[in-house]
Amino acid sequence: MAKQKDVVARKKLGDLLTEVGIISKEQLKKALQEQKENGIKLGEALIALGYITEDVLLAFLGKQCGVPYVSLSEYGEISPDVIRSVPENVVRHQTLIPISKEGSILTIAMNDPLNVFATDDLRLMTGCEINPVIASETEIKNAIEKYYSVKGSMDDIIKEMSEPGDDGNLEVLKEEEEEEDLAMLAAAGEEAPIIRICNLIISGAVKAKASDIHIEPYEKKLRVRYRIDGVLHEVNSPPKKLQNAIASRFKIMSGLNIAERRIPQDGRIKIKVIGREIDFRVSVCPTSFGEKIVMRILDSSNLCLDLNKLGFEPDTLAVFNKCIAAPYGIILVTGPTGSGKSTTLYSALSTLNFPDKNINTIEDPVEYVLPGINQVQVRPDIGFTFASGLRSFLRQDPDIIMVGEIRDIETGEIAINAALTGHLVLSTLHTNDAPGSVTRMLNMGIEPFLITSTVVMVIAQRLARVICKDCKEPYEISTEYLESLGASKELFKGKKKVNLYRGKGCDKCSNTGYKGRLACYEVMEMNDRIRKLILQGKSTIEIRKAARETGMVSLREAAIRKMLSGATTVEEVLRLTVEDEE
Repeated sequence: MAKQKDVVARKKLGDLLTEVGIISKEQLKKALQEQKENGIKLGEALIALGYITEDVLLAFLGKQCGVPYVSLSEYGEISPDVIRSVPENVVRHQTLIPISKEGSILTIAMNDPLNVFATDDLRLMTGCEINPVIASETEIKNAIEKYYSVKGSMDDIIKEMSEPGDDGNLEVLKEEEEEEDLAMLAAAGEEAPIIRICNLIISGAVKAKASDIHIEPYEKKLRVRYRIDGVLHEVNSPPKKLQNAIASRFKIMSGLNIAERRIPQDGRIKIKVIGREIDFRVSVCPTSFGEKIVMRILDSSNLCLDLNKLGFEPDTLAVFNKCIAAPYGIILVTGPTGSGKSTTLYSALSTLNFPDKNINTIEDPVEYVLPGINQVQVRPDIGFTFASGLRSFLRQDPDIIMVGEIRDIETGEIAINAALTGHLVLSTLHTNDAPGSVTRMLNMGIEPFLITSTVVMVIAQRLARVICKDCKEPYEISTEYLESLGASKELFKGKKKVNLYRGKGCDKCSNTGYKGRLACYEVMEMNDRIRKLILQGKSTIEIRKAARETGMVSLREAAIRKMLSGATTVEEVLRLTVEDEE
């Protein structure tokens, strides 16, 4: 085995894979280029390009090294005694996990079985002979979170806190009695069980890949919900009697005033969760039965900046790339809150981010930090608004400017002036579709000739849930029904029925049938015909019709394409989009 390991260590992975015919030399060349451009491992590049699956790569590496490959998802439960044999700081630092122990032999699942330093340290630490096996890095990290994360469930913590004869109900306090208990609430917010409950709520949301946490007080209960893939799911919640202590804890963490319960407050938390730093944007709002807390989770590790992976169709991506390469003008991204507008803008900026470009952004808030880009947070409380920040940017010799949102005529006019003077401006609007952005800007008071002179492209988007690949199943559906939704007859080539897909629901997707999201885009490129209609004061319906006739793919059509490709379902198409007007 030692001899095999030496051979693998000396020989490069790419050469080994081409020798046995798993990849071609051309694929290796492209993967090496991907590795160089993105600063990742060769194996990661091969997987990202779709040349090889992670399972095949790990099984191959294991065979070459003489180390068996283990699928932790099929391995079963690991004994608590085995878990206790290796400290948490070691498993997280080295990305490994103990999975079994027989006598003095401890089996360790590792992503890199050639890491002799780790195995030597474990041998000295545990006094056992180390038997390494190879496993997926993702599965190892999932297992670490499962066995080493916050100790105890919500029920366990509540049980520890319960007093004899306590039925868990809360006698409603009068407002003046609550005021007297502020000092006590501050102390309660720092108690160990409350801290553990709050940590459990946060870590549970991060592990579930939620985008938001909702903590909602009602007359007789406290409800906790996670927004996962755009849909709220209720989770195990603490008792009503802990409501004020939990609110105080989150307010202390985000630097808010725990004595103030009459007006909304906004704050921010930056903490390390599951081994990575995550920002939480906190909003506290008084309701009839207490303070409702909503936390937006800003996890930069989930940020996708690759335009090819966001969900663009090839034809719309070509238009998008052409328009963002324009030397000046305005590009608008529209859609409701939580539709992925910021991600699309960040991806565009990342594509345009070269050393010869000066890029400035003004945001509310700065959600993700992008290297090489000057990002500024608005501060309305001191008079630093989008408009004042944008004015300042124009004195900073910018090439590209991103404005978080055009909310009023002042910001809109400054953005237009910037575009007229040779700058590329990217921003967002809250409208239902791309043609509707014209009406929105006109309602703000912006002149039609300024819109036609500066706007280069408008994008509308929605995020569709992706069918879980672990429980995906096909079923037949009539093409007549799909045509009634807006699908073109040409797509079916005369067939009466076609196969679509749906998720049955499994443990991997929490029985929802969905896992992850993909964007559906409506990209309206400004052309002479659309500009003429705007100057003539035509309606949104007429502008939409002209855009469709000149090649624009509507949101409904984009969603149908995702459905027919097997990425999403009929239900998602109906949930996210409206029928196109003839």
